Amino acid sequence: MLKIILSVLLSLTLLLGGLAQPAWAGDAANGAKIFSGKCASCHLGGNNVVNPQKTLKKDVLESFGMLSEAAIITQVTNGKAAMPKFLGQLTDSEIEDVADYVLAQAEKGWQS
Repeated sequence: MLKIILSVLLSLTLLLGGLAQPAWAGDAANGAKIFSGKCASCHLGGNNVVNPQKTLKKDVLESFGMLSEAAIITQVTNGKAAMPKFLGQLTDSEIEDVADYVLAQAEKGWQS
């Protein structure tokens, strides 16, 4: 019985530990390089020089329904308003990497 209880506790610990850290499919380190070259001119430090109300900060992304890899991938791919589309300029993998970088930075509060 003790083995069963310990096994259940271990499983729950692993499950809950996995939920604490978001798992993204892309490479955030590569995304940082791409972001620096393609995005930082408008979004340095998670800000937005064109529309200061729509930053890349976690609470703002969440309030606009953008706090997900899929939403950021769509935005980067297709652009919107003043933001250009990067379809054709970046590969799908590079766009995924940028999305993962943005999400990771948003989680950290855009601190290095």
